[in-house]
Amino acid sequence: MERLWGLLQRAQEMSPRTSQTIYKRVEGTQQGRLEEEEDREEGSESPAHFCPMELRGPEPRGFRPRQKTLGPWVAAGRRVTPYLVLTALLIFTGAFLLGYVAFRGSCQACGDAVLVVNEDVNYEAGPDSHHGPLYWSDLQAMFLRFLGEGHLEHIIRQTSSQQRAAGSPGMAALAQDVRTEFSRQKLDHVWTDTHYVGLQFPDPDHPNTLHWVDASGRIGEQLPLEDPDVYCPYSGTGNTTGELVYAHYGRPEDLQDLRTRGVEPAGRLLLVRVGLISFAQKVANAQNIGARGVLIYPDPADFSQDTHKLGLPSHRAVYGHVHLGTGDPYTPGFPSFNQTQFPPVQSSGLPQIPAQPISADIASILLRKLEGPEAPQEWKEHFSGPLYRLGPGPGLHLSVNNRRVSTPISNIFGCIEGRSEPDHYVVIGAQRDAWGPGAAKSAVGTAILLELVRTVSSMVSNGFRPRRSLLFISWDGGDFGSVGSMEWLEGYLSVLHLKAVVYVSLDNAVLGDDKFHAKTSPLLINLIENILKQVDSPNHSGQTLYEQVVFTNPSWDAEVIRPLPMDSSAYSFTAFAGVPAVEFSFTEDDQAYPFLHTKEDTYENLHAALRGRLPAVARAVALLAGQLLIRLSHDHLLPLDFGCYGDVVLRHIGSLSEFSGDLKARGLTLQWVYSARGDYIRAAEKLRKEIYSSEESDERLMRMYNVRIMRVEFYFLSQYVSPADSPFRHIFLGRGDHTLGALLDHLRLLRKDDAGAAPSLGFQESRFRRQLALLTWTLQGAANALGGDVWNIDNNF
Repeated sequence: MERLWGLLQRAQEMSPRTSQTIYKRVEGTQQGRLEEEEDREEGSESPAHFCPMELRGPEPRGFRPRQKTLGPWVAAGRRVTPYLVLTALLIFTGAFLLGYVAFRGSCQACGDAVLVVNEDVNYEAGPDSHHGPLYWSDLQAMFLRFLGEGHLEHIIRQTSSQQRAAGSPGMAALAQDVRTEFSRQKLDHVWTDTHYVGLQFPDPDHPNTLHWVDASGRIGEQLPLEDPDVYCPYSGTGNTTGELVYAHYGRPEDLQDLRTRGVEPAGRLLLVRVGLISFAQKVANAQNIGARGVLIYPDPADFSQDTHKLGLPSHRAVYGHVHLGTGDPYTPGFPSFNQTQFPPVQSSGLPQIPAQPISADIASILLRKLEGPEAPQEWKEHFSGPLYRLGPGPGLHLSVNNRRVSTPISNIFGCIEGRSEPDHYVVIGAQRDAWGPGAAKSAVGTAILLELVRTVSSMVSNGFRPRRSLLFISWDGGDFGSVGSMEWLEGYLSVLHLKAVVYVSLDNAVLGDDKFHAKTSPLLINLIENILKQVDSPNHSGQTLYEQVVFTNPSWDAEVIRPLPMDSSAYSFTAFAGVPAVEFSFTEDDQAYPFLHTKEDTYENLHAALRGRLPAVARAVALLAGQLLIRLSHDHLLPLDFGCYGDVVLRHIGSLSEFSGDLKARGLTLQWVYSARGDYIRAAEKLRKEIYSSEESDERLMRMYNVRIMRVEFYFLSQYVSPADSPFRHIFLGRGDHTLGALLDHLRLLRKDDAGAAPSLGFQESRFRRQLALLTWTLQGAANALGGDVWNIDNNF
């Protein structure tokens, strides 16, 4: 009513004030809808098509009417005109409000409309800006205008030409350059975090060696290691001797296959090839079955056989750490800050057996000496000539003399503070160090990071101001197992799980240009799909990345989405800190980039492998990451699919249900897991309905919802195990007896019990009950937390 009286009063004063309404289209599962957004700022201009009604007041002195006299009915009409106008306005407003309320009520069935991309979202300009409201399309256009391919190519070339191993003088110089660049862009905050960590390096006075051993056990001729600088950080040290056995990729199924074929790997040296699983997993598997040591080589069959494409020279070996974990293994669970004292402990992921990389040439010599059963055809794909066998073969003596060195590493940080939620961080980072030239390993990621800093800073100068803070990080120590990022997480875990929204990794971003993969938390899958529809493919003209994917596989997520592996820097953010994370990668025909972690990972080789398309592909990654940052830092409601974990649990329940009959025969049941999953789904649906029926303009309410949404990933960290003992507490992605994977592995022993397995190695009811309790109550806790306040929790337990 006050607004209507105000309109009438202004009309009578012949000073009409225009008003403007901005609408946004929200895509829903059934239909779109228009929602009104506020834009009634003082002095706003009227759009061209808007014609305000003008009400004339008393005529000025000297005014000459066209007719000399007016009838009495005309005078009466003048007197009642204001009341007629007021009545019409009241009727129109009442009808409008009634229709609006009715339509809003019907929109509760619009599916996930509130969570999808809204191309007309109104983003307010910064307080010092003289620009008008910024829309999603405006932000996209601004981002594209400031992003440049030329900068990317120059930085990749320059960074890959520098020697920058962790702890080296080159690394210190590059760290200073990155900090200077952050400061030049006038970010709100720039700082450095230094840790003193235990890294392992070769001993130049006592290099690692490999010798033949004759039948009498005497050490004989030395086998040349063409790359004496290549080694496995965190390998067990010392000397070991044993017969050689070929174990394919060193997976558990490969080792079991050896035993099935009558070859015992225990007590012997294993020869395994690079790929499929990490170096650390290969060595851990070998140690678990009692092997004495591991030799790791790059098999040509694992790379492209196209003669027109570059391949790794046969005399090159591949670098890789063998710590089954992340961070400094000598301070597990604690940050490695200077002047701190820790008990003399080390990570359980450190191997006790030695491991050493060798080249394909040396591996070929060893394979020709093996005896025993013939290797399966799939184990010897590229071999020709003589048959290759599994072994055992001649004896070998392996000596590994790596030494531990306390090394300072520095992470560089830059921050753009958010406008409305500055205490919530959207984090993006890239590894800066590299063993060797590291063009693909870290130079590309560093270049994209610096370009995004420059681009977003330019956008801020032109009126863009994020709701949430953007945190840009250049990591050190990445080639030793994400040491820099993990130490930072350990140091600030109590803060980050409350404040970090999402982590975006730029590591290993460009390894080809044919296939695109996203290793990610399920919470981000829907957002990634939407971003893919808005980024042009770098190698298919006229297509978006999404169209490129669905052209070959209609199930886009099966083609693109991958789980987060432990050797990704993004893994620790999710599995340790409970922060949803993603790492993007372009690959070549699903073949491994042959030069990764070698001295051949140069700018020239990467540029040639992509046939000159390196700048375009790097720019595509920058577009993906940049638009992801804008959405996450600016949407009123965080675009995270908090209901997705109900589907994740359902998929795993299918595997659990296979054992229902076996458990029932023992008087056991999985019913509690099913009930917890049902409670989670109901909590997610309840929250979704609350959001649909709320007003987006209510900042307090939106913040409350965002806090609940951003902590969903954290809810799946088991609160019943210690971070020091089991750092990766995530029940789906983590490692330990509390995980769903461990429960499934234990249930499979039910079938082995029937096959006559040893009781000590078989199914144990007490262990199963504990695993079930850990899994069930973590899932139930996630449902309760998502449900909101304790008086609103509704579950069936």
